[in-house]
Amino acid sequence: MAEAKNAFYAQSGGVTAVINASACGVLETARRHPDRIANVYAGRNGIIGALTEDLIDTGQETPEAVAALRHTPSGAFGSCRYKLKGLEESRDEYERLIEVFKAHNIGYFFYNGGGDSADTCHKVSQLSAQWGFPIQAIHIPKTVDNDLPVTDNCPGFGSVAKYIAVSVREASYDVSSMARTSTKVFIIEVMGRHAGWIAAAGGLAADRDNDIPVVILFPEVPFDQDRFLARVRDCVARHDYCSVVVSEGARWPDGRFLAEQGTKDAFGHAQLGGAAPVVAALVKQQLGFKYHWAVADYLQRSARHIASKTDVDQAYALGKAAVEFALAGKNAIMPVIVRTSDNPYRWEIGLADLKDVANVEKFMPGEFISADGFGITPACRAYLEPLIQGEDYPPYRNGMPDYVRLRNAPVAKKTAAGFELRR
Repeated sequence: MAEAKNAFYAQSGGVTAVINASACGVLETARRHPDRIANVYAGRNGIIGALTEDLIDTGQETPEAVAALRHTPSGAFGSCRYKLKGLEESRDEYERLIEVFKAHNIGYFFYNGGGDSADTCHKVSQLSAQWGFPIQAIHIPKTVDNDLPVTDNCPGFGSVAKYIAVSVREASYDVSSMARTSTKVFIIEVMGRHAGWIAAAGGLAADRDNDIPVVILFPEVPFDQDRFLARVRDCVARHDYCSVVVSEGARWPDGRFLAEQGTKDAFGHAQLGGAAPVVAALVKQQLGFKYHWAVADYLQRSARHIASKTDVDQAYALGKAAVEFALAGKNAIMPVIVRTSDNPYRWEIGLADLKDVANVEKFMPGEFISADGFGITPACRAYLEPLIQGEDYPPYRNGMPDYVRLRNAPVAKKTAAGFELRR
């Protein structure tokens, strides 16, 4: 029988309420196969942990601590925004990965993240073919933006969608009760750089029993100032108030972000922040309505206390499937969610080739956005509603969620030299 290899697991990009559920799926499944996977070493702060040989020995964690990851938000091992360039362009980085992986007998690579992480994982998967280093690289999907292709939906999105839908409904109840003499327009800015999936979730606040006037500003629909102001004016005339959900990626007709600050993030993307105050200023200056605005920001992606059970179950299942696919000899793939039925909602695990996932974004389809560009269609509602179903509350202690903090014991270094990260 072949010698058992160690596995490397890391989290990348913006964390979510359920990314640790995927980690739990990886660790618990790997522990059931000690003859194939001797141990799982986690990268402290993502792929940076591999480059700097800053590894975490997950074997030091108790079964109870690992199980508690399923209900704990954020990234238990630390995350990063660090995208590897091409194999030849950044040869020193890949040589360093091989050096560290060889030193620690690592034969499996599990990278838990979004589109840029899929690209990194795809590049690592090529080490075997191009540089003769045997490793199986499996990408585990995660992104609140829900913009990965092939998979029906992404872990992290269902819980954000639930948080935004609930928040818009609750805030709308608040505003409606005071609208006659106080605030008439409430504006909430949500995440979503290029895809409006999270903004769309705000449309779930209204249904047949809740006649809430919700106006949604999608990245996919150029922002028409005059049409928007007319819609808000009409909503206030009919309802006394209006709730506006604006994506951080909403754009002017010329393609500029409403929220663009002129700076870039670590991945080279435009740094966004401030779409809500831009919209609020228009409402005040052009319509004269009293307003309040809020930015959901980290609250929407860290709200494990109101996570979707569907989301938690899928996140765990994808972590589990990643290990099972690796043990079956798969490489350069990503386990995905396959929807088999809307009503009743049913899903199963499939797989996608990383070449079909890396650097590809999935946008809101036209049939999901209402004809006027400010709302969602019945088809979109049918897609979204199953993803927010069910509650999976964490345990509480002294009135607060009882989350786990792992020991994160370091693995002893085995290479002589350090590594200077690219800036």
